[in-house]
Amino acid sequence: MQAEQLKDIVINALEDVKAQDISVIDVTDRTSVTDYMVLASGTSSRHLRSVAESVVQDIKERGIRDASVEGGATSDWILVDLGDVVVHVMMPAAREFYDLERLWRDAPGLGAAGSE
Repeated sequence: MQAEQLKDIVINALEDVKAQDISVIDVTDRTSVTDYMVLASGTSSRHLRSVAESVVQDIKERGIRDASVEGGATSDWILVDLGDVVVHVMMPAAREFYDLERLWRDAPGLGAAGSE
């Protein structure tokens, strides 16, 4: 499956459980780790877990790949690593504090030698 298709599945899963402020950043020219960063906000710790679980469930139901999940029950930030797409589900205060959108949009691209 192409990274673009995986990103679209993730966005649909996020929308299905009412994730807020969904943002997609194409980082293919900034890092070799992933192609897309998808960020979304939740309204509570329970909502964050529900959002992350929805993404993982949709991926598994399609038989696409295993997901690595970081963060947990009391976390204000849950990361779902799908390889080509990394999903950050955060409480609004944590999202504002870490400001990943600015960090990744302002990050320099890969150099000629491929170093970051």
